[in-house]
Amino acid sequence: MRITDTSDLWWKNAVIYCLDVETFMDWNGDGQGDFDGLAHRLDYLAELGVTCLWLMPFYPTPDKDDGYDVTDFYGVDRRFGSLGDVVEVIRSARDRGMRVIADLVVNHTSEKHPWFMSARSSRTSPYRDYYVWRDEIPEDPRETIFPGQEDGVWTLDEKTGQYYLHRFFHHQPDLNVANPRVREEIGKIIGFWLELGLSGFRVDAVPFFIEHDGGASADYDDPHVYLRELSEMTKRRRGDSILLGEVNLPYKEQVQFFGGDDGDELAMQFDFEAMQRCYLSFARGDARPLASTLAKRPALARRSQWANFLRNHDELTLDKLSDSEREEVFAAFGPEERMRAFGRGITRRLPPMLEGDPRRIRMAYSLLFSMPGTPVLFYGEELGMGENLEAEGRHAVRTPMQWNSGKNGGFSTARRRALPGPVTEGPYGPEFVNADQQVRDPDSLHNFIRLLTSRYRSSPEIGWGELTILKQPHDAVLAHRMTGPLGSMIALHNFSGESLSVAIDVEGGDEDTNLVDLLHDGSTEVSAEGTAELALGPYGYRWLRVTDPGSRRIG
Repeated sequence: MRITDTSDLWWKNAVIYCLDVETFMDWNGDGQGDFDGLAHRLDYLAELGVTCLWLMPFYPTPDKDDGYDVTDFYGVDRRFGSLGDVVEVIRSARDRGMRVIADLVVNHTSEKHPWFMSARSSRTSPYRDYYVWRDEIPEDPRETIFPGQEDGVWTLDEKTGQYYLHRFFHHQPDLNVANPRVREEIGKIIGFWLELGLSGFRVDAVPFFIEHDGGASADYDDPHVYLRELSEMTKRRRGDSILLGEVNLPYKEQVQFFGGDDGDELAMQFDFEAMQRCYLSFARGDARPLASTLAKRPALARRSQWANFLRNHDELTLDKLSDSEREEVFAAFGPEERMRAFGRGITRRLPPMLEGDPRRIRMAYSLLFSMPGTPVLFYGEELGMGENLEAEGRHAVRTPMQWNSGKNGGFSTARRRALPGPVTEGPYGPEFVNADQQVRDPDSLHNFIRLLTSRYRSSPEIGWGELTILKQPHDAVLAHRMTGPLGSMIALHNFSGESLSVAIDVEGGDEDTNLVDLLHDGSTEVSAEGTAELALGPYGYRWLRVTDPGSRRIG
């Protein structure tokens, strides 16, 4: 299905905010976040400038993998509320101009899912082929996602005497999408939640979902055909819906998951390549790794989009860096072994990694919102929340939201042992970092993020325009220009702790052209030769609207 009408491509300039209902706000005082709590915080999110909520899994679960081990794709875990509560949140968010998407976790189920419980009960179970079984482990098995925690991806089921496949934990058996009945079930799941009002899904671990050792099937010879069909089905059910894919692959392979020139597979994908080079540039004080990566981004179809992020709910993966580059980033931001996971990632949030330096933190978020694509925030980033390394592994960054300086950071009135995890302590604890304080402080990080969301939303060229990396004399500076039908803006970011003067060429500019600051007061004139000299403080940043006397652009 080719799409030429772009009026419903809302994701091209959205502001996405990821949250876990379990850790966001507890309204009934039982220690667990719930949909009632989220409903009472929607005004906060709308005022921040969020236009799309991404909900992490809230389905019934044994909770061995923070909800990613699902036992019922059509339900809500009773800790969080009911289907009615979900619909109320979706409706209330829509009233405030926000859409809602949710995690689609269909690459595997929990071992407690009724399908798998039936499948392992007998080789003749009608659900046996919903999963992948082998009499023997293949000679060249795939590697596990969790080295050090899982010995392999095949586990013997004692009762039936066969091995089942699990690319993740052994309690998460992989679904067999080569089975048309499984694909039909996935279609029903998607249709169910779209009917309840979701605007789409963040699709977990897409390559493992569509491509694995599922065995031969006459109607499943090309996994991308299935992904295209899934996208088409989603669009038929809801014309403005989206599939946002987690595809951690090199650009050359990743672009295939967009559907190439047709853009008929995933509408959006996270840019893991640029994220990892961001941290390499941060560590070196050198913008060139990021600049060269952005310049290598493949061209996308008009309806396709990159999702930019600095942090998410998993470890900060560095798997696309070379061994020596990874060690540089580890040394800078994860020097202790407890700060690392699986030999490839860091279990810390951004502010502590940048030593709490407000200049570096604000530069990083200015960069996030100015890069071509759609920005994605992880809950608490707008406050500068830190991690709690007392929580194991990935849970270090999944601590309860910090609403105020009171008990449990205002997340819950329950006893601390009833909470889903420990509240962050120390200099990043709620006594010092909380929403109540920052909303009232015009100079807070929260209000800086509000400014960024506002300027981003009034600069559609960031989401829709074309990128040009501008030449300038400093290795520490990233200068880029975004140009679209409605205007053009230039962004400068200084990755170093030194003050710099940056000379740039403003293509098409002359003495009648002005560069108007969008994040600060002031403007800079362009010379008759089309050049401008711009000052950047240590870790400085500037967004500049390119204007001329005939421009009707506001903002």
